[in-house]
Amino acid sequence: MSSSRRSVLRALLPFALLTAGAAYAIASWNWCGRWEERTPLVLSQVRGEGSLRAGAAKVALTPPFPVVVAGYAPPRPEASQAAMPLHARAVVLEAGSARVGVVSLELLFVTPEIVAQVRERAARVGVREVLVLATHTHSSFGGYDTRWVAQLSGTGRYMPSAVGAAVAGASEALEKAVASLADVTLEVGGAADAGLVSSRSGGLAPDGQLTRVVLKGATAPVAEVLMFAAHATLIPRKEALVDPDYPGRLSALREAAGSGVSLFVQGSQGNASVAFSEGQGAERAAGFASRLSALADGATPAAVAGPVRLAFARVQASLPRPDSSRLVPAFTRAAGDNFLCASSPRETEVDALALGPLELLSIPGEPTAGAGRALEALTGATHVLGLANGYVGYLDTSEVVLTGQGESRRQYFGPALMERLGAAARVAAGTVGFSAPE
Repeated sequence: MSSSRRSVLRALLPFALLTAGAAYAIASWNWCGRWEERTPLVLSQVRGEGSLRAGAAKVALTPPFPVVVAGYAPPRPEASQAAMPLHARAVVLEAGSARVGVVSLELLFVTPEIVAQVRERAARVGVREVLVLATHTHSSFGGYDTRWVAQLSGTGRYMPSAVGAAVAGASEALEKAVASLADVTLEVGGAADAGLVSSRSGGLAPDGQLTRVVLKGATAPVAEVLMFAAHATLIPRKEALVDPDYPGRLSALREAAGSGVSLFVQGSQGNASVAFSEGQGAERAAGFASRLSALADGATPAAVAGPVRLAFARVQASLPRPDSSRLVPAFTRAAGDNFLCASSPRETEVDALALGPLELLSIPGEPTAGAGRALEALTGATHVLGLANGYVGYLDTSEVVLTGQGESRRQYFGPALMERLGAAARVAAGTVGFSAPE
């Protein structure tokens, strides 16, 4: 290296160091500020009791091809077609003066933007309370989340057309479900196979419980809701096709067998992985769907005597300040917090739905088996559902977060997240009238 070039580099070095120091100082400044804790607020509620009516429908989702395949960090493939169709499925329930819609979308998760637009359109057809859930399919389309963290870690570049595709499918399914409302009887059953799932990060192991809810019309089932907990990650991440993974295949199997519209709903799946290794890719997803369908067949449902209770409540919870301490090195903690703060809402929503003997608590994220068990004990819920009406990431118990173990290593918030969501869950459960926790 020539002496003149060395002189230039020596002259530039202090400037480079000052620039790097200034950038570090700016990134480390407390841009988050203080996040105020507020009392959980009941946003809306509805209660009814009487003869049960239900309608159901499924509608194909139409991704805005070409579109990123969501579910993983970069690099991500871009898809121009689907391996098999993606769907929105909806059921509308009515008892007494209460009417509630439930939508299952074959997506990675849903956002408040999607939920708000679906509710706005649903209100036009007389459905003012709607629960929107995702199957957590890691091979569906992305592009529907404006948050930087989500775009970087899973959903890819934001595209308004992707939001429109999700909203259009959900809204049409709800509209068709309303048009098909008819008298039904409610049947509930369950079966378990712990060998179908495993814990990917320790902690309380998932139990492999499948709950089957049947809404039976005069001559045939109108709809079926299947609740199970396991990540939908059986399709290889490099596949340049959108695919509904095992939840879509399970629903299609059940519908072909005459179960009516079959909605798949995730439970506390934060640490639950599929323990099924027969085949690869689509073959493996189809095989696991067949195993779950056989388990559902064994979950012989029992009829629930009328009149049937139907109640729903939405409760707003304030979120704690984001905490990146388990996600980034200590010297970048402040910058990590700032990055999360820029992508985090200050409020979220926890919902409670009672349908006959079912008391369902829904969380806008991915509760682990341990977190789900803790929420059930806190509220008296019979089931805790994840991926509902928004997404705040993983939820593990406060004790696990404090040790930095389990799924807390992926959690955007500290131990206060469980406390805040738990407080809102208790309000939601009390508003709906869940059975007192033991």
